[in-house]
Amino acid sequence: MRGDLGMVACRTIGKKALFHSPSSTSVMHTIPILGPNLPDVWAHNNTYPTPTPSSSSSTGQTAAVLDCKSIAKDIRTQIAAHVCKLKAAVGTSPGLAVVLVGERRDSHTFIRIKLKACHQVGISTFVRQLPQHCTEDELLGVISSFNDDPSVHGIIVQLPLPQHLDEERIINFVSPEKDVDGFHPLNMGNLAMRGREPLFIPCAPRGCIELLLRFGIEITGKKAVVIGRSKIAGLPTSLLLQRHHATVSTVHSFTKNPKQITCEADIVVSDVGIPNIVRGDWLKPGAVVIDMGTNLVENPCSRHGSSVTGDVCYEEAIKVVSAITPVPGGVGPVTISMLLSNTLDSAKRAFRFN
Repeated sequence: MRGDLGMVACRTIGKKALFHSPSSTSVMHTIPILGPNLPDVWAHNNTYPTPTPSSSSSTGQTAAVLDCKSIAKDIRTQIAAHVCKLKAAVGTSPGLAVVLVGERRDSHTFIRIKLKACHQVGISTFVRQLPQHCTEDELLGVISSFNDDPSVHGIIVQLPLPQHLDEERIINFVSPEKDVDGFHPLNMGNLAMRGREPLFIPCAPRGCIELLLRFGIEITGKKAVVIGRSKIAGLPTSLLLQRHHATVSTVHSFTKNPKQITCEADIVVSDVGIPNIVRGDWLKPGAVVIDMGTNLVENPCSRHGSSVTGDVCYEEAIKVVSAITPVPGGVGPVTISMLLSNTLDSAKRAFRFN
């Protein structure tokens, strides 16, 4: 029932839970058709890291805590090597343009993280910040200049945008060949259609599938539930899981009996922006949980008065599931790595460099 999805275990700070909306945006976001879009050096012959066991003293059961940071580090190391080879061959580095509107603190934080990651692997960055009350034409003008700039191979417009700006129009204006966020209708449409390949896959979903594959978690033939249907995470994650031959159900705010549906899933992916909405009794024993939610919640015990938590009640889930991603430090670092990978792919395509 809708009421089941509206029960929030703790108060979210400064964030609306736009759970049912196809255009909802989680705080963490702006991550396959895995293999083809990743450089061959890490698409094959990977040595998968060993998940870290986390024991529950009350039940004696253990869940593997997926070491996402090591995955992200490995990917970035290999991206840096490819960037060096590209620069040696063509004399220039991949370039990522970042467009930021307004003064949202979370948006500025995420941009700093992305810029730092680019610097670490040798990707050049171009940043344009516009005031909160800029016009749509001003924003489109900035994007147009980056569309036409041959030194820019990827463009991201940090979301969410101020309400007076037409988000769909802005996203659609980014060149599909530079849409490293993977949000353009051309890329999303190709992702949805069998026999077609998008130029780019949204970073958070791509990272989600990458984690499953790297940890050797079987997807084919498994029942998967994706909680949330945003264009940034939920919808493309569902499409990717289907491409890997999972049987996929989507749970949203109009779903009847969401707990019952989720209980049947071998793989549960959540990204709805509601802290602790997925309780332990929502989960099938032995299931694998990918928690893409990132929520800032009040925490009197924290030095800053707040802390970050996911959509899944971690303390309950580890007593039930076989593997889970932590929050923070889970899918987020891999999401950033997928952005770097998309930017590298775009540059290699532009220079016809294999």
